[in-house]
Amino acid sequence: MPINFIDERNKFTYTGRTADESWTKAILSIADPNGLCIADVGCGGGIYSRAWLALGAREVTGVDSSPNMISAATESCSDLYSILFQVGDAANTGLTESSVDVVFQRALIHHLTDIRPCLEEATRILKPGGKVIIQDRTPDDIALPGSCEHIRGYFFECFPRLLKLESGRRRTDEAVLSELHTVGFEQTKSITAWETRKVYPSKEEFLEDVRQRKGRSILHELNASEIGLLVSFIDERLHDFDEIIEKDRWTIWIATNPR
Repeated sequence: MPINFIDERNKFTYTGRTADESWTKAILSIADPNGLCIADVGCGGGIYSRAWLALGAREVTGVDSSPNMISAATESCSDLYSILFQVGDAANTGLTESSVDVVFQRALIHHLTDIRPCLEEATRILKPGGKVIIQDRTPDDIALPGSCEHIRGYFFECFPRLLKLESGRRRTDEAVLSELHTVGFEQTKSITAWETRKVYPSKEEFLEDVRQRKGRSILHELNASEIGLLVSFIDERLHDFDEIIEKDRWTIWIATNPR
């Protein structure tokens, strides 16, 4: 069954790591966050809210529909005073009109059946000339084969039904660009980028994250027995590795709000 973001047991599933330098380089290639106000919509546990602040943002507001995620984000960023977290929907953030310079949506749109309302909300809260930055995966991104770095590919090799499910909730590059144009965004473009998700000092640490389904919503489609089979499947393919450097390929869309 799909992940239940409201379940207390999943409260910390999107915490416990930091955004990698590879993400930082990708973001700095398309935006200068210094002094800007950022809305991190679908912020989860606040990993990237914290990262935006580290890049020089003046203030960051993290919005998520799950009270548990907001609670976890607040706890994990309790040492920072320029981040505010609040419960809100991607299509109804509760933020003031024309109040932010960047709307950031990472790993959000594949959870939505219709992305137009959240894009319309982005145009509402963005200042004129502000940017929306969407980071998600396309069907082409997820179809890449498994390897010692792109370990997610092994999920689909082991359980092909997951690839069909995952492909069904992903949008093509062209589809997202079309929606951005329809809503009224200008200067739309997209890039692909490899992001190091996490470096694991040992293979066992990585496999334990898989067992716990930590940070991987697609694994909630597997039962406990299937998770065990997947762990064994990956373990066999990584038998010569100790340190694990897990990477994913993403598509990042950037567009400007003309209003």
